[in-house]
Amino acid sequence: MRRSVHTLSIVGGVALAFTLLFAPSVLAQGSALQQKVAELKQIMAKNQQSLAHYTWQQQETVSVNGEVKKQALYQVQLGPDGKPVKVDLTQTQSSGGRPHGIKHRITERYEQYGQQVAALAASYAQPDPGKLQQLYAQGNVALTSGGSPGLGALVITSYVKQGDSVTLTFSRAQKAMLAIHVASYLSGPSDVVTISAQFAKLPDGTSHVSTINVVGQSKNLTVQELNTNYQKRP
Repeated sequence: MRRSVHTLSIVGGVALAFTLLFAPSVLAQGSALQQKVAELKQIMAKNQQSLAHYTWQQQETVSVNGEVKKQALYQVQLGPDGKPVKVDLTQTQSSGGRPHGIKHRITERYEQYGQQVAALAASYAQPDPGKLQQLYAQGNVALTSGGSPGLGALVITSYVKQGDSVTLTFSRAQKAMLAIHVASYLSGPSDVVTISAQFAKLPDGTSHVSTINVVGQSKNLTVQELNTNYQKRP
């Protein structure tokens, strides 16, 4: 019995030593994460306020198996809820009759799928500061390396859908978002959708999503969006 007590004492001592050794590191990481979440929340909120004063154009290209199926041009601005509101500027000509047949139904299905994929991408493209804080409180946010010197990244899980993964890459020096990479899905986890967005800056320093590339793997469909011609709203 004495040997057992002695052994337990040694194990307990080793455990305590490990705790004392690694606790400062864990606390430091937690502090760094908390600070970075607070910084990004501030950056997102300020940037969203600045972007609300702009209107811009978005060119959207939908391709299936590498073949372009649809191109559209939209005028975009942020609505009162901070989400993009789009007006279709594409000039279309009516054939005078209602399209029908198998080919049209197939095209319709791809268009509907493309719209769903694009809508999903939009829900990730404008990060919500409040949602970031909520997920941080739930333990769904981690701080990692951005892959290059001067870069950092936050990895967020279950941001829009349960089990999705969002990586926000940022510049520590510029205190600005650089990119978003998303692994998500539509109807279920097997209906995989990947999203990549790149950020750029306007002359006044406002960050905006310059390009978005979305891939719906189940139909080999790609949606590419290019945002340009930013103008101050009257």
